[in-house]
Amino acid sequence: MAYDQHIRDAAGETARCGVITLSDTRTEATDKSGRRIRELLEEAGHATAHYQLLPDDPAALEPVLRGLLARADVDVILTNGGTGISRRDQTIGVIERLLDRPLPGFGELFRMLSWEQIGSGAMLSRAVGGITATGKLLFAMPGSTAAVELAMTRLILPELKHLLRELRK
Repeated sequence: MAYDQHIRDAAGETARCGVITLSDTRTEATDKSGRRIRELLEEAGHATAHYQLLPDDPAALEPVLRGLLARADVDVILTNGGTGISRRDQTIGVIERLLDRPLPGFGELFRMLSWEQIGSGAMLSRAVGGITATGKLLFAMPGSTAAVELAMTRLILPELKHLLRELRK
């Protein structure tokens, strides 16, 4: 079957998403990236089942992720923040432990597209995505609103319905 047909077949799929912002400085009022993720999901016909702002702390993140992975009303978890190289950026270690089937193309393509926008600074991103043992999608994006916009509009949303259809078979 042609790829275009797979996309058409998945047109009716809807994602129920958990959105987590990891930041030591943001508040709900200043979390532009988390807000933008939720707006883009809604515009694309998906729903936000959970939103949370957490400190950039793996001990805080892991139980929240495990809780979301256990929920029947969450298909996808989208995190932003904590993907850089500072000592506080510990998100990726937690995310990678939960991925059963990584999707290396997500991080590779994100960095390629980032290169076009910001140049060599793109190599500092450790954006990652994949499928967990519970069959749910999990994506970790950088915390900047521009990075979230890039990841969501160019990579995640164009494939989300197709990914869900494949996982729900």
